[in-house]
Amino acid sequence: MRFSLLPKLYNSPARRLFPPFHRRILFNYMSTGLPQLGKIGLFQCEFSDSWDKCWDEGLTPWDLGSPTPVLVHLHNTGSLPKGRALVPGCGSGYDVVAVACAERHVVGLDMSDIAIKKAIELTSSSPNAEHCTFLKTDFFTWSPDQLFDLIFYYTFFCAIEPELRSLWAKKMSNLLKPDGDLITLIYPVDDHEGGPPFKVSVADYEEALHPVGFEATQISENELAIAPRKGREKLGRWRRSLHRASL
Repeated sequence: MRFSLLPKLYNSPARRLFPPFHRRILFNYMSTGLPQLGKIGLFQCEFSDSWDKCWDEGLTPWDLGSPTPVLVHLHNTGSLPKGRALVPGCGSGYDVVAVACAERHVVGLDMSDIAIKKAIELTSSSPNAEHCTFLKTDFFTWSPDQLFDLIFYYTFFCAIEPELRSLWAKKMSNLLKPDGDLITLIYPVDDHEGGPPFKVSVADYEEALHPVGFEATQISENELAIAPRKGREKLGRWRRSLHRASL
């Protein structure tokens, strides 16, 4: 996932996905546990560098290198809505490919050229390639022609400055059909200071999502979280409440 700070995006909230006063972006808590990343779990990228360079050098600890296990489980058990699905910050596209099928067309968004190219390459070998679309675009300013039945995301909310969370929630509301499902992986749930990633809680999500009409239909521990994230990750499912949305 890349959140570009290029001048052309100056007027977009995306330019502030990472605090501008940080000289380095520290991902102390996002270790995937993959061998090539070691056990340190520390990711540093010069703030002035392009996130494409991070992808090019393999410095992407938010990328699991495979589909998100709980999303695969929900797909395999028929627990995801059919229709149109969106994965913002799709990175290399594993989640998009994992849940795309004849009954569900999945759109993946990212702001990294390299991530999108990786995703397209991954899709080319999938039997469901025709049910996937990848776009290099800014989540906050993108306006699709059709709304979505499902939105799934991971390691996005924790990357944005807390003051932008209300904009994130409003955009989610604008992209999702009135009866659509928003599925979130709430991470990292802990007490660390600073960020990104910023610590998050269920209450943080409620504070952002309730004003735009969402209520949780499920909040539970993510028992399928990868080992380094177990105990610090929750699964949240949200739907729009007609009563709250009318307030």
